[in-house]
Formats: sequence, structure tokens, C-alpha cells
Amino acid sequence: MPAMRPDVAALLACPLCDEALAIAGRALRCPAGHAFDLARQGYASLLAGDAPPGGDASAMVAARAAFLAAGHYAPLAEAVTEAAVAAAEGVAGAVVEVGAGPGGQLAMVLDRLPERIGLAVDRSAAACRRAARAHPRMGAVVADVWRGIPVREGAAAVMIDVFAPRNGPEMRRVLHPDGALLVAFPTPRHLAELVRPLGLLEVDRRKEERIAAALGPGWRRESAVAVEWTMTLPHGDVGRLVAMGPSAWRAAPKELADRIAGLPDPVRVTGSVRVATGRPA
Repeated sequence: MPAMRPDVAALLACPLCDEALAIAGRALRCPAGHAFDLARQGYASLLAGDAPPGGDASAMVAARAAFLAAGHYAPLAEAVTEAAVAAAEGVAGAVVEVGAGPGGQLAMVLDRLPERIGLAVDRSAAACRRAARAHPRMGAVVADVWRGIPVREGAAAVMIDVFAPRNGPEMRRVLHPDGALLVAFPTPRHLAELVRPLGLLEVDRRKEERIAAALGPGWRRESAVAVEWTMTLPHGDVGRLVAMGPSAWRAAPKELADRIAGLPDPVRVTGSVRVATGRPA
């Protein structure tokens, strides 16, 4: 996969001064002289100031990539893709995914929007290494969305957030005035068959209300789609599912393996997610 495309780089804003970034040799530079190295895989870290390394470790990203490649979340991926394609109609701009991980969801959207470019934003360098190579019209940057999304104002026709942090004011800034934000979040039924046996984190029953509060004012809800399906998971994929999420830190590997061994093999598990579309008010 070649280095970052110039048109993808043109979406970016310097995290230190907000000026436009452009490719200069093996770096991204702004007119003020700030420079950010481009990794050989084609992504750049735009973590500003004293931001420490963070995000998902390589093992978590690898588990996520393998689990998603097996197709277990295909109904969710298709629902997000359909919503993104519909939302992009008639709106100029790129597709930006926050918390994009290895980039499979964004790549799927770009396959259906052949005239668009895309940008994957994630806190994890391991994730961005994969995302930068996930699609020829896609770039990736490491950034902490709580400190800001390093994208030019109004550059995104669609923003995608699947189980990821949501910085409402920054998302509104990055979106085109007619653009759309897609947020996918689990319901309390999601993975319910695994929560108690494996000690997983439970989904807050007020999840949707909390998301609306976190996004803040200035949004209007356009639509929401419920997506529910049944997954048949062999033990190996149960382990990958746990390893790719926040519950990975809740049990020692040996204890988790013993708990998984106590499940039927394969085990039937419910997927239950809502995909909400909102636009700047």
C-alpha cells in the first residue's frame, strides 16, 4: 500500500495550531512549521503535546481484526454501511470514522461510495497501522478525540462511531453543516449469554440517554435502526471477542480460558445494537 494520499492529507488540521497539513517528503507539515512523521505503513501520529501512547494494544487489535474477519458482526457492519451511504447522498466531503480500529468498517463504506475518500482516527498506533492499508482511498491517523479531532472544519460528509468515544462538539465542527453522524451502540441484550459466565461488563440500560448527554446540544435525531442477530461462536472466537474489548482486563488469562471452556462449543450469542443517525441542528 502506498503512502498517505495527498487528498486524504488535505483533510487534516495541525493539532498544535489548527492550520492545514500537507505531505512534505516523509512528513505532514503545516505553514507554521509543525511536522509529524509519516510511518512507512502510511499513517501518522497527530497526538499533540504531552499525550502519552495509548489505545488498544497490538494483541487487542489482532483479536478484533480476526473476529470481524470471521463475519460475526456482519449484520451490524451492513447496517452501518447502508446508513452511511444514505446519509452521504447530496453532501460534499469525506467519510471519517472515529475509533476505527483496523479499518474494516470504513473500508466497507468506501467500497459503496466509490467517489469518496476516508479517514480512520484511532488512539491506537497498532490499529492505525492496519487501517492505513485497509483501503486504497483511506488514510489513518493516531489521535486522542478528547483533545480534538485533527480534521479541517466541515470536511466530513459522514462521521461513523461504532462503540467508540464521542466528542460531540468536535464532531459537529468536523461535519459539513448538512453532514450526518452515525453512532452504533450496544443494547442490554448484546452478548447477554456471555456476561455472567465470563464476567463481562454489562451494558448500561440508560446507554442511549447517556450518549445523547455526552454528545451535548446542537444535534437533531434523524433516525435509529435496531439490529439484532444470533452468532454461533466457537470457543476461539469467544476468546477473541473478549480480548478485543474492555472486558479483556477483568480476568486473568487462565481464569478466562477456564470460563470459556465451561461454555457449549460452539455457543449461541445474541448481537443487539442500535444505529442512530443525527445531524447538526
